[in-house]
Amino acid sequence: MNAQEPGLGKVRALIFDLDGTLIDSAPDLQAAANRMLPPLGRREVGLKEVQLMIGDGVPKLVERCFAATGEIPPKDEFDQHVAAFIADYEPRSAELTVAFDGAHDVLQNLKIQGIKLSICTNKPYGATMQILEKLELAQYFDIVIGGDTLPGIKKPDPRHLQAALEKMKAEPGEAAMVGDNANDVNASHAAGLPVVLLSHGYTKTPAKDLGGEAVIDHFDELTATLAAL
Repeated sequence: MNAQEPGLGKVRALIFDLDGTLIDSAPDLQAAANRMLPPLGRREVGLKEVQLMIGDGVPKLVERCFAATGEIPPKDEFDQHVAAFIADYEPRSAELTVAFDGAHDVLQNLKIQGIKLSICTNKPYGATMQILEKLELAQYFDIVIGGDTLPGIKKPDPRHLQAALEKMKAEPGEAAMVGDNANDVNASHAAGLPVVLLSHGYTKTPAKDLGGEAVIDHFDELTATLAAL
């Protein structure tokens, strides 16, 4: 890309995280967890608990649900529970999930400005697309990479982001990431990208302490923040 092409400051391409960044998906993940746990003789998990379990993909979320409510099952049994969780969650993944306030407007404006947009999420691709379609977000994104799109590769592995850059034909110096947690910061910095964090995300460590280049409280602030990177 050259200086005459559309962009926002030096930014020509953006990679967005999904859960905790663009969408509040915790209620649907909590509901799926609580459809799984009581039949196994375990207690239900609370919304706050689940928010802090999100970010490393479904297998890790299921593992954390089991760890919070008792023993983690043996591997074969555990793998069956993960598969069952995904089969239950994916078709119902957009029942309670909503886009965060301002997400639609900022994505539409970025698209109008000619910014290339992609998603890199550790959420399975099937559930990701289900949600994007249901919430009418899919129209904004050129590229969507889920947690199972690249075998064995998830954030914080920078190859997750590098795959999106390659598909968008963008260099690290003209791109940035928008995320909410440590995985986003670590993956971005390892890939040579600055990262803007949303303070409303799912993170045990406050966003301001994660080491991102900027933290914003609302999507209204994103455009000006990107222009200043």
